[in-house]
Amino acid sequence: MDKEQINSAVASFLEHVKNRSASGHTHVNYEVDMRQFAGYVEEQGIESLEAIDMPVLRSYLRNMAGWGFSKPTIARKLSALRGFFSYLKDSGAVSNNPARSLKGPVAPRNIPRALSAEAVDVLFKMAESSEEPARDTVVLEVLYGCGLRISELAGLKWNDVDLEERWLTVLGKGSKERRVPFGTYAQRALRSIYASSEGGFVLAGKNGNALTVRTVHRIVTKLAERGGLDGVTPHVLRHSCATHLLERGASLKFIQEFLGHENMATTQIYLTVSASWMKESYMACHPRANFDNFEIGDDGSV
Repeated sequence: MDKEQINSAVASFLEHVKNRSASGHTHVNYEVDMRQFAGYVEEQGIESLEAIDMPVLRSYLRNMAGWGFSKPTIARKLSALRGFFSYLKDSGAVSNNPARSLKGPVAPRNIPRALSAEAVDVLFKMAESSEEPARDTVVLEVLYGCGLRISELAGLKWNDVDLEERWLTVLGKGSKERRVPFGTYAQRALRSIYASSEGGFVLAGKNGNALTVRTVHRIVTKLAERGGLDGVTPHVLRHSCATHLLERGASLKFIQEFLGHENMATTQIYLTVSASWMKESYMACHPRANFDNFEIGDDGSV
């Protein structure tokens, strides 16, 4: 079987996918993945479908990693290969499906992103030099220092702030009220804008109305852009607050109450975040930690 017959098998499979899938996006992804694989086996001088065995597929996945493809993308490409060889086996074109028992990389969970302490410091420095440093510092101190949701900060009123005892009374999801402590940095920042305040909302515009959620979001993203930080949002600051608390010994129960999570399962995601941080730190710092970050074992696992 020559390479033209391999290309013919790929084309037949793609037509099969097109006829069975309701999603045009799925067909496009499969076409990209299979054309890429066909190009790889041609470069390897492979001209027989039967010659494509598990070692060939493992080598292909290693190359995907070496070319910089993410684990979710590599997992998708392996899924396409499984479908391809399953189709070939069912049609009698091959006697064995070498992709069936091949394990791909585990796609990472959609876990919250947490900034490093150094990145948080950059944000505060950007706030100090912004057009409205007092206001912008309050935004950061309350979002990161207190872990508030952006809507909770936007709706915060001075009547909800106890500057002396350092407590906020927050109206969270489902109109549930909770008390949140804050530190001396936030206390100083809040006092700096309270002196010129006539009551009402903590973050108030010129007309006295609360700043919109969109405006608060824009304040954070602009500070991040000025500091050269990508993808920083108010919710990232909330995640960072929780993660840094956990890394420094706070209990999950405290974090649940602090953030206003109704379900402990929501809070437990930060265990994953912290574990990820620990592993990254270990891999970066230990002299014998990093031999091969993407080795595929003899059993086909990645």
